[in-house]
Amino acid sequence: MIARTLTAAAVAATAIATPATAFDISAMSDAERNAFRAEVRAYLLENPEVLLEAINVLEERQAAGKAADDAALIAANADALFDDGWSWVGGNPEGDVTVVEFLDYRCGYCKRAFPDVKELLQSDGNIRFIVKEFPILGEQSVLASRFAIATKNVAGDAAYGQVHDALMAFRGEISEDSLKALAAHLGLDADAIFAEMSNPEIERIIAENRRLAQRLQINGTPSFVFGDQMLRGYAPLEHMRALVEELRGEG
Repeated sequence: MIARTLTAAAVAATAIATPATAFDISAMSDAERNAFRAEVRAYLLENPEVLLEAINVLEERQAAGKAADDAALIAANADALFDDGWSWVGGNPEGDVTVVEFLDYRCGYCKRAFPDVKELLQSDGNIRFIVKEFPILGEQSVLASRFAIATKNVAGDAAYGQVHDALMAFRGEISEDSLKALAAHLGLDADAIFAEMSNPEIERIIAENRRLAQRLQINGTPSFVFGDQMLRGYAPLEHMRALVEELRGEG
């Protein structure tokens, strides 16, 4: 990839430095072609910063193109992202910036991001936060998401928030026994929650989230949507704060 980029940069630099009428290698003799190549090589060796400048411009254009593509994907899926009618909404539901997280309770990077996300919401106070249950790491992940959604259905948003936090901090094996113990610890009705877990609506919600992720070209966790921007993977607190400031026009 680096070699191809360097080649593209060299051609770009040469095209800039050489008049269009003269830059026709096919019309050159072998001697002219060899001389031309030697001249280009000498120029680049004497001015290597040209390559770096060309690479930087290329990377900036690629990043801008990707950001535009992401913004279009977000706009096309706005209702499913921000107002699907079933996803849990935390933080400040009336916040001026909306952040969506696709997560898996067994994902190490999700757990690493968890305290940063929590601090972002608490310290800012004006962010609407939406959780998309996106279990992709096996049956334990699916079991945890089903339990969380069932808790929301049975006991409401506050109980879901407690379960969400507890599962993000949990380090053991996720099983029916461990989830029942978690419910007991939080004072929740484990029997009612486990009965709700067989509700087909829960499987539908998970399936809808997976389809949404596919449309957004999300294939890993954590993945975030900050307003009209996508953040795939873990990012530290300060980076997330910078994105929020940018969305508010403060950056």
